[in-house]
Amino acid sequence: MEDRATANVRVDGAPAEATLSDVELRWRRGAAGGAERALSLEREVLGVQVRGEEVVVRAFVAAGAARALSCAGAATGAGGKRCRRDFVLQMADGEGAAVAWGQRLTRCLDSFGRPKRLFVFVNPFGGKKCAKKIYDTEIKPLFEAAGVNITLQETEYQGHSREVASSLDLAEYDGVVCVSGDGVLVEVVNGILQRTDWEEAIKMPIGVIPAGTGNGMAKSLLHAASEKYSVSNAVFAIIKGHKQSLDVCTILQGDTKFFSVLLMTWGLVADIDIESEKYRWMGSARFDFYAVVRIMNLRKYCGSIQFVPAPGYEAYGEPIKQVKNSIVESVEQNGKSHRSCYPGPSVEFQASDWRFIDGPFISVWVNNVPWAAEDIMAAPEAKFSDGYMDAVILRDCPKADLLALLLNMSDGSYVKSPYVTYLKVRSFKLSPGQLVENPKRGGIIDVDGEVIARGKGTYGKNEHQDVMAYGHPIQLTVHQALATIYCPDKIR
Repeated sequence: MEDRATANVRVDGAPAEATLSDVELRWRRGAAGGAERALSLEREVLGVQVRGEEVVVRAFVAAGAARALSCAGAATGAGGKRCRRDFVLQMADGEGAAVAWGQRLTRCLDSFGRPKRLFVFVNPFGGKKCAKKIYDTEIKPLFEAAGVNITLQETEYQGHSREVASSLDLAEYDGVVCVSGDGVLVEVVNGILQRTDWEEAIKMPIGVIPAGTGNGMAKSLLHAASEKYSVSNAVFAIIKGHKQSLDVCTILQGDTKFFSVLLMTWGLVADIDIESEKYRWMGSARFDFYAVVRIMNLRKYCGSIQFVPAPGYEAYGEPIKQVKNSIVESVEQNGKSHRSCYPGPSVEFQASDWRFIDGPFISVWVNNVPWAAEDIMAAPEAKFSDGYMDAVILRDCPKADLLALLLNMSDGSYVKSPYVTYLKVRSFKLSPGQLVENPKRGGIIDVDGEVIARGKGTYGKNEHQDVMAYGHPIQLTVHQALATIYCPDKIR
């Protein structure tokens, strides 16, 4: 039988009877039948503080429970707006009772396995360059209310978080948090997988708080739990300490290796994402503007794709008669550009497992999670740890229908179009070619928001040294549930 404690208290100056169990704090004002309030310790309480005869319960609650509290900028969760509020219980039996209740509340919160020590990366250059302000005004107060000890690291250049993650003493922390777009998360995963102790290091939970441009991972996690997308909801998910396994994709070209947790895209979507940089002054409207430009001047790319379909998708494409039997040997080579101690997934496919689709292609999009950005549901059937990637293939489409497709990306319904091929795959190989309209010009391959290969004549070709070479095959293979990520508590 659950052990309950009861006490006479005053709440907001009014007498009440309080009851505390291992999962809930409840109080009733006045006599029987008076107003009653309950707080779920796991779902609503951040932390507790004892001040003399007072027990201060720091909570993150529905706005209706906050009444006079200002909720400007508060999150909107599944149950409506949420706000920070302190509930002050003045114990009638004095300081001794306050200490006892404070200790019990702390033990209950500790029993949930919440993180106490977090290493936090903040990318001050991402998105609108306001990540540090978001941290100071929205994130830090919640962590402080929960009693979480923070070690803060602002990133100073591209690749900085990967370098730090590759040598960080992880024994000092319960988790690593990325306050950024998706880029820092990708760098942290790549840094961890290049460690000699990667097998233990990759078990470290990673949290994501949206403060950049893409924010696809944060949106995917919150949406999967029916939580409203917001900074404070993402922070609270980390504070609660619930964890979710996450697939990691090894991207391989020769002996060059890179690790992805979000997506790879080539063709229309990659062109819009990368080439619209020249219109950055337009803000987020640049994507819509340049999407129209690209549709009006539609490009198609030569090339081919090969894939090992997931069960139930074997009818897609055509069978391949000759392909390398063993994938293990190539996946487990050490990469040059991103050298790692993680050898890659230990999988082996037979020739009969592979199928292919030839171009031309308008777009090829391979996804690990449902949302590519906070307003683009690229792969509505994607799961975090099912061992598959969700491929979205577009080979031909009238311009008017293509525009309609782009307008339906916010809810994922675009994949129902007869022009879209949607399938789950275990491994995927892209052999990118040149533009149909201009054989001297290639395309752009974008992985997790960063270009890994550019063809001749593409935007930024002469300004960047890419990780991989355009034109040569690039293979993606999934390692199921390799990484661990903080998530809300009800992933569907």
